[in-house]
Amino acid sequence: MTTTQLHDVTPIKIAILAMGGQGGGVLADWIVDMAEHAGWWAQTTSVPGVAQRTGATIYYLELLPEEAVKAAGRQPALALMPTPGDVDLIVASELMEGGRAIQRGLVTPDRSTLIASSHRSYAIGEKSAPGNGIADPNKVIEAGRTAAKRFMCFDLQSLAEQAGSVISASLFGAIAGSGTLPFSRADYEATIERSGKGVKPSLKAFALGFDAAQGAPDFPDFIDTTRPVPAVPQTAANARVKQLLDDIRTNFAPAAQPMLVAGLRRTLEFQDLAYGKEYLEHMRGIHALDKQYGGDAKQWALTSAAARYVAVAMAYDDVIRVADLKTREARFERVREEVLAKPDQLVYTTEYMHPRLEEICGTMPSFLGQAIENSPKLCKWLEPMFRKGRFLQSGTLTGFLMLYGLAGMRRFRRSTLRHKIEMRGFHEWLNLITQVAPGNYELAVEIVNCRRLVKGYSDTHARGTSKYQKLVQAARNLIGKPDAASRLKQLRDAALADDKGTQLNKLLAQGDAAAA
Repeated sequence: MTTTQLHDVTPIKIAILAMGGQGGGVLADWIVDMAEHAGWWAQTTSVPGVAQRTGATIYYLELLPEEAVKAAGRQPALALMPTPGDVDLIVASELMEGGRAIQRGLVTPDRSTLIASSHRSYAIGEKSAPGNGIADPNKVIEAGRTAAKRFMCFDLQSLAEQAGSVISASLFGAIAGSGTLPFSRADYEATIERSGKGVKPSLKAFALGFDAAQGAPDFPDFIDTTRPVPAVPQTAANARVKQLLDDIRTNFAPAAQPMLVAGLRRTLEFQDLAYGKEYLEHMRGIHALDKQYGGDAKQWALTSAAARYVAVAMAYDDVIRVADLKTREARFERVREEVLAKPDQLVYTTEYMHPRLEEICGTMPSFLGQAIENSPKLCKWLEPMFRKGRFLQSGTLTGFLMLYGLAGMRRFRRSTLRHKIEMRGFHEWLNLITQVAPGNYELAVEIVNCRRLVKGYSDTHARGTSKYQKLVQAARNLIGKPDAASRLKQLRDAALADDKGTQLNKLLAQGDAAAA
């Protein structure tokens, strides 16, 4: 392990980047307390981000030994903010915060030690992106290996959870284990003990972080982001579900079987056994089409893509499904884990609900919902009732029963207006795939993949559906053209690039101009 030697007459400069609720302030206070008890001068300031996950708080610390102060003959003037290229130690509570520190120029190869947890807490932009907005963690690893003098990166969040503590304690241990600061392990541990809060789990997390840092190389390896392909389960709790699994194993290409299992699980969870059988019947037709037009030589691309998006199309996000997801035991447990609730603590989750008139009509029998939507007078009278969102505590008896009752409407879903609308669009999509595949296999696959735009509910669903419909019309216009598949893929990528569809509209306009 390499130990960083810091100058003994200038301040040690430390930047901590942490999201809201991760204890960045606690970590900064611990370092100040430790330094002051060792006879050092210490100062900390903080610059808060925009919100808990759209911007991290930067805590900046400067530490100066008493000997340097005496030599200067006056009190030190310590800086309030970090200066790019002038920071000795950078601590990031999450991998992408380490990347932002590199972008800001805080990390330099001649002096900086960068300590970052390798776990991810996805940013708002990553979670709300129309496509896959998750940033590549290895780009940060690559940048850190170039930008830092030392770069230590491992999962400090999991170490904290293992100890029943929070990440600030394991980060404190990693700082100690890195040997970057001129303090002993006993100094660090005494600081935690003086805090008087959660001392035992904090010391355990500290020890785990310390040991991990002691054994860490100066530069981390790249993170393996691949996922193992699951096998088709050999058995199931329900004998009829096992028959469906056996059907997948026997009658479908092995390359498509893992996604078929995922699709079957989703449709069963969404509705019932009959709906799962219906999903497999749709897939049986697509698999036969795939086999007829060369799917074996093309790794069954059509079946594999359809296995995913047929399930997504059948298990759409309606009000009933949202209520179902919000009342599941697993969700309550996950919320408790995220807020680190103790067994004797009560946790109440406040849900923000904003169903539009369209969602209300969608849960009604199709004839009634259609009648309301077709009546301008009724719509004008009813719409003001649904202009504002509502807050609902799903953990209270009243709130839970309201959502639970709404989730129980699943048995009536097939008769609702929303189901009628979704299935009409679904069958039009399947018919287009069947029409295109004989003449252009690749274009048929791209048409299948266009379905990824239709997701969510309310405004999100409306925006995605609008762009999807534009892509379907474009696909119809591209039939018979030699570059049809690549052109549709280009349009789909543009549709996924932004919420408003600006890039898609631009490309479509260019295509119309060229055709004219």
